[in-house]
Amino acid sequence: MRRAGRGGREPREGGPMEGQEPGTPELPATEGPPAPRPPRARPRLVFHTQLAHGSPTGRIEGFTNVKELYAKIAEVFGISPTEILFCTLNTHKVDMQKLLGGQIGLEDFIFAHVRGETKEVEVTKTEDALGLTITDNGAGYAFIKRIKEGSIINRIQTVCVGDSIKAINDHTIVGCRHYEVARMLRELPRAQPFTLRLVQPKKAFDMIGQRTRSSKSLGEGRGASGKETLRLRVQGPATLEEGPSPSEEEAARRVDDLLESYMGIRD
Repeated sequence: MRRAGRGGREPREGGPMEGQEPGTPELPATEGPPAPRPPRARPRLVFHTQLAHGSPTGRIEGFTNVKELYAKIAEVFGISPTEILFCTLNTHKVDMQKLLGGQIGLEDFIFAHVRGETKEVEVTKTEDALGLTITDNGAGYAFIKRIKEGSIINRIQTVCVGDSIKAINDHTIVGCRHYEVARMLRELPRAQPFTLRLVQPKKAFDMIGQRTRSSKSLGEGRGASGKETLRLRVQGPATLEEGPSPSEEEAARRVDDLLESYMGIRD
């Protein structure tokens, strides 16, 4: 005969265990760690491009740095990557305010400026500064980004913003960074003529290169871009980042102005 439990009550067979509410199903035991979440799929980033002097529209993707970008553009249009001097964003004009740098907005349209005619000019350095601001495309070509009004170079009408510097005298500078070219020009002796061999971008009939930057050109005509940008890196994959804030853009502009004032370069 079964003895009654505490309080004279026996647990009924099939009833809930102690501490379990009636009607609550017993959960089965699970074994092992929880299943990992599937990795987040990377967005497919496709950009549209044209040759600045005129071409059909192409589509490019899968690049992680400037050299790969140039290779993709060259593949689309059936040209050599070394033909591309520089790229601008959202304009086919030689506009140094719209140069492609280390990042591209997700809605930016890329225009590639390719090699045009070669020209030579003789320059006599009568002052320490020539009045040039040099930059480079990150793939071996240094070119003129700005010409200071009233300077030595400004008086030579055949030298234009956007011209790539191919050689100084007989010394080729293809493959040099912009600060190396700026140093070579600063170290040239005064009162001694030298020769600049330049390559101008190929132009369509309606393209006119800017010789100077006006205050009006700074604030207008800025192309639309996405809130996020694709940042290109020298090593490693490109990353998707938030665009710079207005304060960060202003700080970068001031640093660029200082570099240009003291060294004749602009990054």
